[in-house]
Formats: sequence, structure tokens, C-alpha cells
Amino acid sequence: MKAIIPVAGAGAKLRPHTYTQPKALIPIAGKTILSFIVDQLHEAGIKEFIFIVGYLGEKIQDYVENMYPDLTCHFVYQNQRQGTGHAIDLTRSIVGNEEVFVTLGDTICEYDVREMMRSPYSMLGVKKVDDPRRFGVAEIDSNGFIEHLVEKPAIPKSNMALVGIYKIKETEFLYACLHHLLVDDIKSYGEYNLTDALDCMIQRGAKFKAFKVKNWFDCGKKETLLESNATLLKKVGGNVKADHGYEDTIIIPPVSIASGCIIKKAIIGPHVAIGANTNIQRSIVRDSIIGSYTNLYEVVLDNSLIGSDASVRGLSRSLNIGDNTEIDFG
Repeated sequence: MKAIIPVAGAGAKLRPHTYTQPKALIPIAGKTILSFIVDQLHEAGIKEFIFIVGYLGEKIQDYVENMYPDLTCHFVYQNQRQGTGHAIDLTRSIVGNEEVFVTLGDTICEYDVREMMRSPYSMLGVKKVDDPRRFGVAEIDSNGFIEHLVEKPAIPKSNMALVGIYKIKETEFLYACLHHLLVDDIKSYGEYNLTDALDCMIQRGAKFKAFKVKNWFDCGKKETLLESNATLLKKVGGNVKADHGYEDTIIIPPVSIASGCIIKKAIIGPHVAIGANTNIQRSIVRDSIIGSYTNLYEVVLDNSLIGSDASVRGLSRSLNIGDNTEIDFG
């Protein structure tokens, strides 16, 4: 089975960070969003991946080729962002008639991948949400089969949201419905949407079962990214030992610190992820994500997202600054 991962989006809600870094490569809990996804699928036995790239796509390709040299990877460029349906249609020649596993490049979920793969039916991951109007919504019958899919309905008939995880057995049927959307110019909110193609399959007789995921981590904007970082750090436990060796520094777990960091006279944690080769001195940092090659001096930070190659001096709280930034509050 091949896995398709669309990562062509611009990540507008995470700017300024996504001006220089694809959203899928934003760090979280000691890894990138993309690594959480690829590792999860690879551990379940998937070894061939199709990445749909666009904005800053060369960074995605370089990252994947360096991190996963043993995987079979294809890179398909979506030069015009016309929606997830248009993106998946670009993979037609690579997929052929094989079953595929599709997961959106900003979707981190906890679920049993092998169980989903073993099902004799096509499967869609779902999760109950408070406000389903922001998502694709699945209307499910008493046996767990999906009767109808709607993208961001104004008046939802269900509170079961699509989380962006799909196992599709009838790929020839999928591409026929995608072709139907493109030829007849059927769009939702100005885009060719995968939800509409899947609903086309259902209305023409395809069987899809709903699969409830245990947890769904939202990585779409600063606030929810920091919440997801904290939750994932609690689950993985961080990577800092009690005898960490950082000079005059207190670590309050869970904390993840990458290699090459210099930390002196600081209090770090809880819920902090720090990238490689970062220098932090005389500072207090909690509930934050700090990029690589960044310098923090005499700052107090909480609920902050700091990019790579940034420099912050002085006293500040709750920042959201991008890569290659220098701030002096002195």
C-alpha cells in the first residue's frame, strides 16, 4: 500500500513562521509534524510514500531524502493550489489501481494504523467535535457506514468531523470521481475538495466505514500548536535526563532539547521543545517551542513560538516571531 501525504499548503495561519518553513516542518515535541506522520505509517509497514508539494516544496524534498533514505519516495508538485481533490488527482499515474492511505500533512492523530489497514472496507478517520462547521463532516448510520460527506456545512447534521486520514480501496473509482469534479468544475469554497470526491464515491455505491481516532492534535495555528506540543511531550516524556549537565539550570519536565544546545542559568519547562544548537542564558522558558540556532538572553517566555536563527534579548512574554529575526528589549 502506498501513502499519499499532501503538503503543498502555504500555512497562512502560522505566519510568519511559514514564510520560510513549510508547515509540515514546524517542530513539535522534539520532531517535525511530518516526521510524526511518516514514522507512524512506516512503523505500520508502509514503505512507499507520495508527497504532494508546492510552496517551499524543495525543503520538504530535502528533508525527506535526508531523514528517510531507505523509503521509496515520490514528489509531485502542485503548482496551483486548487484544493485537496486537485492534489490527489495529480498522483493518478503513480498510484494506478493499488489501495492508498491518504493523510493530510498537518494531521497528527493517535489511532491503530494496522487495524485501519486490515479492514475489508475503505475507511475514514473521524472525531467528535464541538463545532463541526469548520470541518468536513460525516453522516454515519447505525452500522458505522458513512451515508454522506459534506465540507464545512452551514447547518451540520452530524458532529463527527473528518480528521484528514483516509484508506481507500477502490482507487480507480476515486480517480473517476476526481475527474468528474474537475471536468464539471464542482468546487467547495473555491477549491476541488477531496471530501466531495469521496461523497461522489459513496453516492455511486462505494462502502466507507468511519474509524474513530483516539486523539487529534491540531497544528494549524500558534495556540493549538503549543497545546499539541504540550500534550505530545507528556505522552513521549521528553528527552532530558536528570543529570543533564546544563550549567546552573533547572529542567521541569516534560522537555525536549535537541543536540548542540548551550543552556546556562535558566529554568526550562514544563512543555518546552528546543531545536538544535540553540543558546539560552539567564532565561525562563515554559510552554513554548524554540527553533534551531536561536539565541535567548535574559528573557522570560511562556506560550511562545520562536523560529530558527532568531535572537531575543531583554524581557518579553508570549511572542510569535519567525525565522531570521532579531529582537532586543534591552
